[in-house]
Amino acid sequence: MASQRPLAVVTGASSGIGFHLAHECAQHGFDLLVAADRDIENAARRLGASGATVQAVHADLGTQGGVDALMAAAGERPVDALLANAGHGLGKAFLDQSFDDVQGVINTNITGTLYLLHRLGARMRAAQRGRILITGSIAGFMPGTFQAVYNGTKSFIDSFSWALRNELKDSGVTVTCLMPGATDTNFFSRAGMLDTKVGTEKKDDPADVARVGFEAMMKGEGDVVSGWKNKLQAALASVTPSAVLAEQHRRLAEPGSADP
Repeated sequence: MASQRPLAVVTGASSGIGFHLAHECAQHGFDLLVAADRDIENAARRLGASGATVQAVHADLGTQGGVDALMAAAGERPVDALLANAGHGLGKAFLDQSFDDVQGVINTNITGTLYLLHRLGARMRAAQRGRILITGSIAGFMPGTFQAVYNGTKSFIDSFSWALRNELKDSGVTVTCLMPGATDTNFFSRAGMLDTKVGTEKKDDPADVARVGFEAMMKGEGDVVSGWKNKLQAALASVTPSAVLAEQHRRLAEPGSADP
Protein backbone atom coordinates (compact mmCIF):
# COMPACT_ATOMS: atom_id res chain seq x y z
CA MET A 1 0.00 0.00 0.00
CA ALA A 2 2.72 2.49 -0.97
CA SER A 3 1.04 5.90 -1.12
CA GLN A 4 1.51 9.49 -0.04
CA ARG A 5 -2.05 9.62 1.26
CA PRO A 6 -2.68 9.14 4.99
CA LEU A 7 -3.96 5.71 6.02
CA ALA A 8 -7.15 5.04 7.98
CA VAL A 9 -7.88 1.64 9.51
CA VAL A 10 -11.62 1.01 9.85
CA THR A 11 -13.09 -2.08 11.50
CA GLY A 12 -16.62 -3.35 11.06
CA ALA A 13 -16.55 -1.61 7.68
CA SER A 14 -18.66 -3.99 5.59
CA SER A 15 -21.96 -2.17 6.23
CA GLY A 16 -23.78 0.35 8.41
CA ILE A 17 -21.90 2.99 10.37
CA GLY A 18 -18.53 1.36 9.70
CA PHE A 19 -18.97 1.42 5.93
CA HIS A 20 -19.95 5.07 6.01
CA LEU A 21 -17.05 5.95 8.31
CA ALA A 22 -14.73 4.37 5.75
CA HIS A 23 -16.49 6.30 2.99
CA GLU A 24 -15.98 9.57 4.91
CA CYS A 25 -12.28 8.77 5.24
CA ALA A 26 -11.96 7.99 1.53
CA GLN A 27 -13.79 11.18 0.58
CA HIS A 28 -11.39 13.21 2.72
CA GLY A 29 -8.12 11.91 1.29
CA PHE A 30 -7.36 8.75 3.25
CA ASP A 31 -6.35 5.39 1.88
CA LEU A 32 -8.17 2.56 3.62
CA LEU A 33 -7.42 -0.68 5.39
CA VAL A 34 -10.85 -2.13 6.17
CA ALA A 35 -11.79 -5.24 8.10
CA ALA A 36 -14.90 -7.20 9.04
CA ASP A 37 -15.99 -10.78 9.57
CA ARG A 38 -18.32 -10.79 6.54
CA ASP A 39 -18.87 -9.13 3.14
CA ILE A 40 -15.78 -6.95 3.41
CA GLU A 41 -14.52 -7.60 -0.12
CA ASN A 42 -17.70 -6.22 -1.70
CA ALA A 43 -17.54 -3.17 0.56
CA ALA A 44 -13.90 -2.61 -0.43
CA ARG A 45 -14.83 -2.57 -4.11
CA ARG A 46 -17.51 0.04 -3.47
CA LEU A 47 -15.16 2.16 -1.38
CA GLY A 48 -12.49 2.01 -4.07
CA ALA A 49 -14.74 3.94 -6.45
CA SER A 50 -13.84 7.09 -4.50
CA GLY A 51 -10.24 6.94 -5.72
CA ALA A 52 -8.77 5.68 -2.46
CA THR A 53 -6.49 2.68 -2.32
CA VAL A 54 -8.43 0.08 -0.35
CA GLN A 55 -7.13 -3.12 1.20
CA ALA A 56 -9.60 -5.54 2.79
CA VAL A 57 -9.03 -8.05 5.56
CA HIS A 58 -11.65 -10.71 6.29
CA ALA A 59 -11.17 -11.46 9.99
CA ASP A 60 -12.96 -12.13 13.25
CA LEU A 61 -11.91 -9.07 15.21
CA GLY A 62 -13.07 -10.66 18.45
CA THR A 63 -10.01 -12.91 18.32
CA GLN A 64 -6.35 -12.15 18.78
CA GLY A 65 -5.62 -13.91 15.49
CA GLY A 66 -8.05 -11.67 13.64
CA VAL A 67 -6.47 -8.51 15.04
CA ASP A 68 -3.00 -9.87 14.30
CA ALA A 69 -4.06 -10.45 10.67
CA LEU A 70 -5.17 -6.82 10.44
CA MET A 71 -1.91 -5.62 11.92
CA ALA A 72 0.04 -7.77 9.47
CA ALA A 73 -1.85 -6.17 6.59
CA ALA A 74 -0.95 -2.70 7.88
CA GLY A 75 2.72 -3.66 7.87
CA GLU A 76 5.07 -0.82 8.75
CA ARG A 77 3.02 1.91 7.08
CA PRO A 78 2.12 4.71 9.51
CA VAL A 79 -1.54 4.68 10.56
CA ASP A 80 -2.99 8.18 10.74
CA ALA A 81 -6.49 7.25 11.90
CA LEU A 82 -7.98 4.22 13.63
CA LEU A 83 -11.76 3.94 13.56
CA ALA A 84 -12.54 1.06 15.92
CA ASN A 85 -16.13 0.36 15.00
CA ALA A 86 -16.48 -3.45 15.00
CA GLY A 87 -19.20 -4.68 17.33
CA HIS A 88 -22.03 -7.14 17.81
CA GLY A 89 -25.41 -6.91 19.51
CA LEU A 90 -27.45 -9.56 21.30
CA GLY A 91 -31.11 -9.43 22.21
CA LYS A 92 -33.37 -11.48 24.53
CA ALA A 93 -33.02 -12.24 28.23
CA PHE A 94 -29.52 -12.99 29.48
CA LEU A 95 -30.44 -16.40 30.87
CA ASP A 96 -32.02 -17.39 27.56
CA GLN A 97 -28.93 -16.52 25.52
CA SER A 98 -26.28 -18.97 24.44
CA PHE A 99 -23.18 -18.23 26.48
CA ASP A 100 -21.09 -18.71 23.34
CA ASP A 101 -23.04 -15.78 21.87
CA VAL A 102 -22.53 -13.78 25.07
CA GLN A 103 -18.79 -14.44 24.92
CA GLY A 104 -18.73 -13.45 21.25
CA VAL A 105 -20.24 -10.05 22.04
CA ILE A 106 -17.76 -9.44 24.85
CA ASN A 107 -14.82 -10.59 22.73
CA THR A 108 -15.72 -8.35 19.78
CA ASN A 109 -16.96 -5.26 21.61
CA ILE A 110 -14.34 -5.21 24.37
CA THR A 111 -11.47 -7.68 24.15
CA GLY A 112 -10.71 -7.42 20.44
CA THR A 113 -11.28 -3.68 20.43
CA LEU A 114 -8.87 -3.18 23.32
CA TYR A 115 -6.25 -5.44 21.75
CA LEU A 116 -6.38 -3.44 18.52
CA LEU A 117 -6.24 -0.14 20.40
CA HIS A 118 -3.29 -1.39 22.44
CA ARG A 119 -1.30 -2.38 19.38
CA LEU A 120 -2.08 0.53 17.07
CA GLY A 121 -2.31 3.07 19.88
CA ALA A 122 1.24 2.29 20.92
CA ARG A 123 2.40 2.85 17.35
CA MET A 124 0.59 6.19 17.16
CA ARG A 125 1.99 7.33 20.49
CA ALA A 126 5.52 6.48 19.35
CA ALA A 127 4.92 8.56 16.19
CA GLN A 128 3.41 11.36 18.33
CA ARG A 129 0.46 11.75 16.00
CA GLY A 130 -2.82 10.10 15.07
CA ARG A 131 -6.57 10.10 15.55
CA ILE A 132 -8.65 7.38 17.18
CA LEU A 133 -12.42 7.10 16.90
CA ILE A 134 -14.14 4.44 19.03
CA THR A 135 -17.78 3.59 18.40
CA GLY A 136 -19.55 3.46 21.74
CA SER A 137 -23.28 3.97 22.18
CA ILE A 138 -25.84 5.86 24.21
CA ALA A 139 -26.85 2.33 25.24
CA GLY A 140 -23.91 2.55 27.62
CA PHE A 141 -25.82 5.12 29.69
CA MET A 142 -28.62 2.76 30.74
CA PRO A 143 -29.16 -0.78 32.07
CA GLY A 144 -30.06 -2.79 28.99
CA THR A 145 -32.95 -5.00 29.97
CA PHE A 146 -33.09 -7.73 27.27
CA GLN A 147 -29.79 -6.31 25.95
CA ALA A 148 -27.86 -6.57 29.19
CA VAL A 149 -24.55 -7.78 27.79
CA TYR A 150 -24.48 -5.40 24.84
CA ASN A 151 -25.27 -2.32 26.94
CA GLY A 152 -22.71 -3.42 29.50
CA THR A 153 -20.00 -3.64 26.84
CA LYS A 154 -20.87 -0.18 25.55
CA SER A 155 -20.80 1.26 29.06
CA PHE A 156 -17.26 -0.09 29.32
CA ILE A 157 -16.25 1.37 25.95
CA ASP A 158 -17.78 4.80 26.65
CA SER A 159 -15.85 4.99 29.92
CA PHE A 160 -12.63 3.50 28.56
CA SER A 161 -12.44 5.99 25.71
CA TRP A 162 -12.33 8.95 28.10
CA ALA A 163 -9.65 7.31 30.22
CA LEU A 164 -7.51 6.56 27.17
CA ARG A 165 -8.02 10.10 25.88
CA ASN A 166 -6.73 11.52 29.15
CA GLU A 167 -3.72 9.20 29.19
CA LEU A 168 -2.82 10.37 25.67
CA LYS A 169 -3.59 14.07 26.15
CA ASP A 170 0.02 15.22 25.71
CA SER A 171 1.02 12.63 23.13
CA GLY A 172 -0.23 14.10 19.86
CA VAL A 173 -2.88 11.36 19.63
CA THR A 174 -6.56 12.23 20.06
CA VAL A 175 -9.34 9.87 21.16
CA THR A 176 -12.98 10.46 20.28
CA CYS A 177 -15.99 8.35 21.25
CA LEU A 178 -18.93 8.26 18.85
CA MET A 179 -22.15 7.44 20.72
CA PRO A 180 -25.06 6.79 18.34
CA GLY A 181 -28.57 5.74 19.21
CA ALA A 182 -30.68 3.25 17.27
CA THR A 183 -29.38 3.36 13.69
CA ASP A 184 -30.76 1.87 10.48
CA THR A 185 -28.27 -0.97 10.00
CA ASN A 186 -28.24 -4.78 10.14
CA PHE A 187 -27.62 -4.60 13.90
CA PHE A 188 -31.13 -5.49 15.03
CA SER A 189 -31.53 -8.32 12.55
CA ARG A 190 -28.25 -9.88 13.59
CA ALA A 191 -29.10 -9.40 17.27
CA GLY A 192 -32.43 -11.21 16.84
CA MET A 193 -34.46 -8.11 17.76
CA LEU A 194 -36.84 -7.63 14.85
CA ASP A 195 -39.81 -8.47 17.10
CA THR A 196 -39.03 -5.60 19.50
CA LYS A 197 -40.20 -2.01 19.61
CA VAL A 198 -36.69 -0.62 19.15
CA GLY A 199 -36.06 -3.08 16.33
CA THR A 200 -39.02 -1.86 14.31
CA GLU A 201 -39.16 1.88 15.04
CA LYS A 202 -37.68 4.61 12.81
CA LYS A 203 -33.92 4.88 13.18
CA ASP A 204 -31.10 7.27 12.36
CA ASP A 205 -29.37 7.26 8.96
CA PRO A 206 -25.94 5.57 9.31
CA ALA A 207 -24.42 8.01 6.82
CA ASP A 208 -25.44 10.93 9.04
CA VAL A 209 -24.10 9.19 12.14
CA ALA A 210 -20.78 8.48 10.41
CA ARG A 211 -20.43 12.06 9.20
CA VAL A 212 -20.95 13.39 12.73
CA GLY A 213 -18.39 10.94 14.10
CA PHE A 214 -15.80 11.63 11.42
CA GLU A 215 -16.07 15.39 11.89
CA ALA A 216 -15.70 15.02 15.66
CA MET A 217 -12.63 12.83 15.18
CA MET A 218 -11.01 15.34 12.84
CA LYS A 219 -11.66 18.14 15.34
CA GLY A 220 -10.19 16.05 18.15
CA GLU A 221 -13.36 16.20 20.25
CA GLY A 222 -13.72 13.88 23.24
CA ASP A 223 -17.12 12.49 22.41
CA VAL A 224 -20.16 13.11 20.28
CA VAL A 225 -23.76 11.91 20.50
CA SER A 226 -25.38 11.87 17.07
CA GLY A 227 -28.88 13.31 16.74
CA TRP A 228 -30.80 15.71 19.00
CA LYS A 229 -33.17 13.00 20.29
CA ASN A 230 -30.19 10.90 21.36
CA LYS A 231 -28.58 13.92 23.01
CA LEU A 232 -31.77 14.45 25.02
CA GLN A 233 -31.96 10.77 25.92
CA ALA A 234 -28.33 10.77 27.06
CA ALA A 235 -28.88 13.89 29.19
CA LEU A 236 -31.99 12.44 30.84
CA ALA A 237 -30.21 9.14 31.54
CA SER A 238 -27.67 10.96 33.72
CA VAL A 239 -30.38 12.10 36.16
CA THR A 240 -32.80 9.16 35.99
CA PRO A 241 -32.63 6.32 38.57
CA SER A 242 -31.25 3.08 37.17
CA ALA A 243 -34.39 1.13 38.07
CA VAL A 244 -36.47 3.52 35.97
CA LEU A 245 -34.04 3.30 33.06
CA ALA A 246 -34.10 -0.50 33.22
CA GLU A 247 -37.91 -0.52 33.03
CA GLN A 248 -37.88 1.95 30.14
CA HIS A 249 -35.43 -0.25 28.28
CA ARG A 250 -37.64 -3.28 28.87
CA ARG A 251 -40.46 -1.56 26.97
CA LEU A 252 -38.13 -1.02 24.00
CA ALA A 253 -36.26 -4.31 23.87
CA GLU A 254 -38.53 -6.99 25.32
CA PRO A 255 -39.19 -9.76 22.79
CA GLY A 256 -42.65 -9.34 21.28
CA SER A 257 -42.84 -5.63 22.13
CA ALA A 258 -43.05 -4.50 18.49
CA ASP A 259 -46.14 -2.49 17.65
CA PRO A 260 -48.79 -4.69 15.97
